[in-house]
Parts: sequence; C-alpha cells; structure tokens
Amino acid sequence: MLKLIVEKLPRITKNRKKLEKKLGIEIKNRGKEVFIHGSPEAEYAAEKVIEALDFGFPFSVALMIKENDYLFEVINIKDYTHKRDMERIRARIIGTKGKTLRTFESLTKCFFELKDNKIGIIGDPEYIKNAQDAVVSIIRGSKQANVYSRLEKHQVKPIYDLGLKKGVKKK
Repeated sequence: MLKLIVEKLPRITKNRKKLEKKLGIEIKNRGKEVFIHGSPEAEYAAEKVIEALDFGFPFSVALMIKENDYLFEVINIKDYTHKRDMERIRARIIGTKGKTLRTFESLTKCFFELKDNKIGIIGDPEYIKNAQDAVVSIIRGSKQANVYSRLEKHQVKPIYDLGLKKGVKKK
C-alpha cells in the first residue's frame, strides 16, 4: 500500500474508475491522502501518473506514463539559478503567448507543464535528457534561438524495436 498527499484531489476522485481500470490498482482516499493498492509495479506507475495529474498535466498525457513507458521528471527552477526574479525566468520559459513551450514540445517530443517554480516534463526516456538540458539553458539565461538550434542539431535518432519488449508488435 502506497500513500500520497495530493493537492488537486478532485482530479483524482473524478477519474478514479478510469485510473483503477487502466493502472490495475485500487484507489482510496481520506482527506488529501490517497492510498494505492496493487502490485509493486502497478503502484509505482500509479504513483507517477497521480503525481503528474496533481502537477497539472491533462489526464490523457498523464496516462502515457503507464501506456507508453514515458518518464515524469520535475525540474526545480531554484536549483539552477541564484536570481530572485522568478517571474522573469518563468516568463522566459513560457515565451510570448506560450511560444517557447510549444517550440520545446515540438522539438523534444515531450510534454511540459509549469507549476509555481517547478517544470514538469513527460516524455520518452530518450528525449527527456534533451528537454531537461533545454529548460536548464533557458533558466540560466541562454537565448531561445540558441537553444532551439542546439535542439535541432542534436535530435535523438529513433530507436527501432527489435521485438525485445513484451506486448509490442513489430511493424
């Protein structure tokens, strides 16, 4: 049994049946505490999915953690800067009308969400490293154009499935 403290509890309780069915677990809650029952693997996946939902990711994106073996990583802005002007750093990450985040999503094939002074990233393990490096570069003050060009030059080569994963069909 795993216990989590959740801030956005209605998002979990509203989708409880779907989560239980998709993740193969049982969810109970008492106040802001959420209890997860299931196999250890299912509990771990459910923990990551619920953390992503609590962070603010859409339901379909959070479920990709379980369905597509995606990773969920959180970057704390304060770990990479000593500046006190957090609003300006968050504005640089978001960009004008969200353009920087959209460009990051298209170049890294990952999903981004900003919450307080933290950035959540959901994506394929091969692409997460590029996404993290790009966000950290923006936090440290690199120009957006320089970060975009580096992402374009260092695109991750697609990995071909050799049939070693269970349940994955060859094309």
